[in-house]
Amino acid sequence: MSNNSRRDFLFKASYGVGGVALSGLMPGGGLFTTFANAASLIDPLAAKGPHFPAKVKSVIWLHMDGAPSTLELFDYKPDLIKMAGQQIPDSFLKGLKAGIRGGDGKLFVTDRTWKQHGESGAWFSDLLPNLAKQADKLAFVKSSVTIGATHDISILKLNTGDLNPGRPSLGAWIQYALGSANPDLPAYVVLYNDKKEPTGGSINWSSGFLPAVYQGTAFRPGASPILHLDRPELIAAGQQQGSLDLLTKLNRVRGAHYPEDTELQARIRSYELAARMEVSAPEAVDLSKESDATKALYGLDEDITKSYGQTLLRARRLVERGVRFIQVVSGPQDIAGDSRNWDGHNDIEENHRTHSKVVDKPIAGLLADLESRGLLDSTLIVWTSEFGRTSYGQSGTGRDHNPWGYTQWLAGGGIKAGTTFGQTDEVGLQAVGKTMDTYDLHATVLQLMGLDHLKTTFLHNGRSERPTVVYGEVVKELLA
Repeated sequence: MSNNSRRDFLFKASYGVGGVALSGLMPGGGLFTTFANAASLIDPLAAKGPHFPAKVKSVIWLHMDGAPSTLELFDYKPDLIKMAGQQIPDSFLKGLKAGIRGGDGKLFVTDRTWKQHGESGAWFSDLLPNLAKQADKLAFVKSSVTIGATHDISILKLNTGDLNPGRPSLGAWIQYALGSANPDLPAYVVLYNDKKEPTGGSINWSSGFLPAVYQGTAFRPGASPILHLDRPELIAAGQQQGSLDLLTKLNRVRGAHYPEDTELQARIRSYELAARMEVSAPEAVDLSKESDATKALYGLDEDITKSYGQTLLRARRLVERGVRFIQVVSGPQDIAGDSRNWDGHNDIEENHRTHSKVVDKPIAGLLADLESRGLLDSTLIVWTSEFGRTSYGQSGTGRDHNPWGYTQWLAGGGIKAGTTFGQTDEVGLQAVGKTMDTYDLHATVLQLMGLDHLKTTFLHNGRSERPTVVYGEVVKELLA
């Protein structure tokens, strides 16, 4: 055996010893319970078996950045309309601390027209005419709650389950637990349609205390979503491969001395993946071969929907290619005033009219396209936000942040379509009855991916950590 082979063997063996210690914490549990789990001790991205048969293969996580007011979109409240302009009665503020209520206290409505749609009779405002046609595909959660009322903190909780940096995002947990279904693409991809990172930045797709290899890979908007992916023109393929081989060998030699250095392991994997992605990634995000009809379905023929439509069409193409978790952040518009995202503190009428137009047609198109291709039953779509907006006004024309009761929805495989879970009070301020916190949403998503959130664990600083932190329940009422 050569020195290099011996080093490689020792490196893999040392990595495997650590993996054996963690094998009982991996999906399936126990020592080398499956061939896939055994392979994962050497390759952390190897496909692993779920705890039980999965309902879906991929998740498209649609984050509406800035927090839309679901009182303008889904949560029809006749009493709020009748009481508009009045000071909110104290009975609706019960349990809320005066210092965090915000706003001016006067109940507020915008000029919306409401109708029921589909056999489910789901309420939609006139801001979402295209999505309304997909009403019977959706399962609404109208009693969503969270903690925190500032964007960065609540977005972090939405994605990682915690108010402080350092925990893995939901996509990282899924990639850790299930590995990759396509060795030529990342299993966890982040898409956004802005020139810079979304609110809160990359910490929202971080691997946290998990090995760094499980963090999300951000694809930028535009014709070249992955920077520096193409081989330089003056470097031949053989020359590039020789450089990569030398770099890999040097990294593995160092890795043999520092097997606990997950950043190094992630870097090695990223170089290997990047080489394969030179061929696979451009094809995966290339929309030129999509039909004109498909492009129109996503709104690529209209200026206001083109950018977000391209993002969602790429999400569908990634689903087709086995990417497990696609985190899509709705991007800002180059419009003056308070319209950069859904954060409608001022002139919420104009803000939500703009952003509804941006997302309505592309999301409806995504649902219809997935269904026509036979992919909807194996894909979970989640419309989500960091929080909602208050039923009372702010600045006369807007709404403040509301973590106490707002609407989210799910669609796709394993979901009881055409249903509604939970409700808010008569003015849409607080959830009443059974609620769904972020932890419950994460537990439900993991369940549909074939993972028990209580058994999806990782040993960190002597403690067995899980995605739902300290609590969380699967919302069975949403499951088919």
